[in-house]
Amino acid sequence: MKRLNLAILIILTLFVAAGFAQNITIGMTVSKTGAMNVDSLEQYRGFELWRDQVNAAGGIKAGGKSYKVQFVSYDDESNVKRVQQLYSRMILQDNAEFLFSPYSSPLTATAAIVTEQYGKIMITTGAAEGKTYTLGNHYLFQMFAPGTEYLKGALDALKSKDPKATVAFVYEDASFSNSVVDPAKAYAQQIGVNVVFSERYAPNTTDFSALIDKVIASKATVLMGGGHYADGSTLAKQLYEHKVPLKMIAMLVAPDSDKWPELGDAGLGVIVPSQWEPQVALKPQYGPGGADFAKWYKAKYNSEPSYESAGGYAAGLILQRAIEQAGTTDTAKVADALNKTDITTFYGRTKFSTDAKDHGLQVGHAMVLAQWQRDKSGKPVKQVVWPLALKSASLVYPIR
Repeated sequence: MKRLNLAILIILTLFVAAGFAQNITIGMTVSKTGAMNVDSLEQYRGFELWRDQVNAAGGIKAGGKSYKVQFVSYDDESNVKRVQQLYSRMILQDNAEFLFSPYSSPLTATAAIVTEQYGKIMITTGAAEGKTYTLGNHYLFQMFAPGTEYLKGALDALKSKDPKATVAFVYEDASFSNSVVDPAKAYAQQIGVNVVFSERYAPNTTDFSALIDKVIASKATVLMGGGHYADGSTLAKQLYEHKVPLKMIAMLVAPDSDKWPELGDAGLGVIVPSQWEPQVALKPQYGPGGADFAKWYKAKYNSEPSYESAGGYAAGLILQRAIEQAGTTDTAKVADALNKTDITTFYGRTKFSTDAKDHGLQVGHAMVLAQWQRDKSGKPVKQVVWPLALKSASLVYPIR
């Protein structure tokens, strides 16, 4: 009997030593309802696919142990007040060791107040506004290229194609859109692109008729702006219905969704600044290639991945690698590994600022421009059109 008990003890010791009983809890909120629903769900699918693949492979290997990943998540309803409550709950009641951000800059900024208060690492994705990273945070790490970069490529492409174009900026009066368009207007002036009209619209706007009349009166040949899916898709549809004679339309966020083709001809030709597209073939130093990620995503969800879903999956990869590099789940050591990160995954380069004035800001990742075009069979597809070195198709200009 003693020998049997000893054998059981040895087996249990080996079982624990091998890491089979270890778990890592990662918390995040998802906008299952509310204005951020479409983009947030795509982001969560990226998290989910990463988790399932890590666990199928035996977990994260670190310090001689294996850690299975488990999620705790709640519906934030696209509501800032819910985010504050839920991130506190995940840390204090659910014992989340690491956090992923909600979708959108305002929700993430609120979550960051909580995660910093309790000294927890949060990898942020779906949150491009740079201001959040200028507040002295120590444990916040941004996956997306900052908002200041979003429309630079569109303006560069326009300058190259049509230096005499006139631009109207029409955009949601929200922190993310403002953080993109304000520097874009300054950049347009810097490179000599003529801005003839600029106006914000209230969040949740559904009738853009008055704004569209102003755009027509301005004689703008190009429109840039938008905000998120609900307003961006509605604006694109109404521009088409009003037959606005635009040569180029560049919208934030919305055209990256696999729901965009539902707009039909109204969605064709529209450009989206993108954090990632499957056509961009990079040689990853860590993790799978882009073609594999896209294949796995489509097999699991029966839809094409967006840059939001790619960002979610990449956030998991970067956290996984930091834990492996640290050899532990200790917060300080994992944060140190994140500070030293400079790696290329299928998603692109990831490097975080370690300067106290903007700690955690993404300084390595570069964006591309994608445009909705028809393929040879007539099916709407996104093509990378800028930068030219990475293009999968030429820019269609003018679109009307």
